[in-house]
Amino acid sequence: MTTKRYLFALWEGGGTLPPELGVASRLIERGHEVLVIADPTVEDDAQAAGCTFTPWSAAPSRTSLDPDQDPMKDWEVSNPLTMIRRARDGMIAGPASDYAADTRRAIQGFDPDAVVADHLLAGAIMGAQAEGVPVATVVPNIWMMPTDGAPAVGPGFAFPASAPARLRNHLMTRLVNRVFDRALPTINDARRKNGLPELDAFYDQFTKVDRILVLSSPTFDFSSEFVPANARYVGPILDDPHWASAWRSPWPADDPRPLVLASLSSTFQDQVELLQKIIEGLATIPVRGVVTLGQNVHLGELAPAGDVHIVQSAPHSPILQEAAVAVSHCGHGGTMKALAAGVPLVCLPMGRDQNDNAARVVHQGAGVRLRPSSAPSDIAAAVMALLDDPTYRRQASRMAETIARETDDSQLISELEALANTGVTAV
Repeated sequence: MTTKRYLFALWEGGGTLPPELGVASRLIERGHEVLVIADPTVEDDAQAAGCTFTPWSAAPSRTSLDPDQDPMKDWEVSNPLTMIRRARDGMIAGPASDYAADTRRAIQGFDPDAVVADHLLAGAIMGAQAEGVPVATVVPNIWMMPTDGAPAVGPGFAFPASAPARLRNHLMTRLVNRVFDRALPTINDARRKNGLPELDAFYDQFTKVDRILVLSSPTFDFSSEFVPANARYVGPILDDPHWASAWRSPWPADDPRPLVLASLSSTFQDQVELLQKIIEGLATIPVRGVVTLGQNVHLGELAPAGDVHIVQSAPHSPILQEAAVAVSHCGHGGTMKALAAGVPLVCLPMGRDQNDNAARVVHQGAGVRLRPSSAPSDIAAAVMALLDDPTYRRQASRMAETIARETDDSQLISELEALANTGVTAV
């Protein structure tokens, strides 16, 4: 096998990084070389995965995880369309020319055989296209683009099983399309600057690439039937972040109480109040509670209660092997880890794609969904409902079998190796 060189273009997406860097580490295990271009905050993560690193320079980037440096500050808004506009202008289309310029400089210095870009980085995609390098986008979530036949991402609509639901989804998709279509002139201006032909539709920048690799389960995702022909569902990457501390249970091995793992976003979503309510709810029921905080909430911000063990961080995968229930904001990575372990979820979505992941958990019968405004007693009651009704565990176990099968059949690395051997790119 010939060693190939891959340039990964990423951004500080919190939970998006472990699966994306998991892809990179698997390429490195195969003997390939990977250079990551991303925010300076990603450097340690990239190096821990075995990659070399270079930062964005012209493009927007974060030098710390301080919420003030978040370009979208999505916790300030509750309207999904407002959130989409912020993402459109702050990362996707607005700075596309700068991302393209940085990507082109990295390509000229590294001479990669292929570029692998986060699916939201339009500028990185066009930079690869301008340099004539094959490019794949990686979707570390469910399918995110509005697609007729499936709900638009954001509101958390249920599977469209009736005519009124299908009409509602169609109308929401049209609204989202209108928001994105207004950025087509910005995309085309960036393309002209990079010597690329103009596009007729905004989404062409993201779909007219050589490969689209969706790191999710096609059984889980409502959109899997409707994606473009060049999209592949290659299964979730379930790696824990390198910064997770080692886990050692504080309870004796023969403690009969069920274990509940609770965790919210690894990035800031103004989640301290909800974490406190989870702690207080778990303290009232006969369970062993483990609450992990991640990188943006600190131990001193929360008051202990009952027999709930609060830790800054811990790898979720080994805890989930013992857990009976997970309480989650329903980020894609945490949701997939829980389902892959056969653990049902109490979903407390706070925005982003979380409402939509929660809708899919409920559709699969593998959990329940609450509002983040729920009281501690509501959270406790939801946990007890999942513990008392074995149907939720059975459905989560069914999803675990499905995810294992889909992951075993994954063509992820073969797709990327084939891409690096083509030498041509779609524009």
